[in-house]
Amino acid sequence: GGRRNIHQKKRKYEMGRPSALCKLGAKRVRPVRCRGGNMKYRGLRVDAGNFAWGSENCTKKVRLLDVVYNATSNELVRTKTLTKNTIVQIDAQPFKQWYLKKYGVDLAKKGKKGGGKKDEAEEVVEKKSRHVIFKLKAREAKNKMDPAVEEQFQSGRLLASIASRPGQSGRCDGYVLEGEELTFYKRKLEKKKKQ
Repeated sequence: GGRRNIHQKKRKYEMGRPSALCKLGAKRVRPVRCRGGNMKYRGLRVDAGNFAWGSENCTKKVRLLDVVYNATSNELVRTKTLTKNTIVQIDAQPFKQWYLKKYGVDLAKKGKKGGGKKDEAEEVVEKKSRHVIFKLKAREAKNKMDPAVEEQFQSGRLLASIASRPGQSGRCDGYVLEGEELTFYKRKLEKKKKQ
């Protein structure tokens, strides 16, 4: 159990680098040369990304608004750090516009009743042929939407999970939470509020 002399120097392949701790803010990405001449893109700050809405098969570039939950530590939520599987709030506007175009339904107004006069005024602006109107109606009839997701569209913010690794790829991409996963994280957020 005695002390032994060191018989080799530090090797480049044993090297580690400090963590990126990518934050929410105006885009700032730095390239890092890695082994084999490959590049990593160290995301230091990111403010937007491509998010997929799985059930509707639709992906849009959207703004990140806030970090709301991280399973690792609340410290990462407080400092608005973006890591893989961080739960963030994203801007619902691009998805809302896409839904309006595909189904002819404005998700912001869907839940609210008594917007009769406004709707009439808007319908005058965009004229649709009879064929298009029927096509949209048929699509709308077939479509079933998660009520929990629909509810989020009222506030204009959707909960989403980050699937990429911003500190490695310099991108912040992910997917909109739906179904059981959404229920799970909503429960977590409620729990966090009560504490």
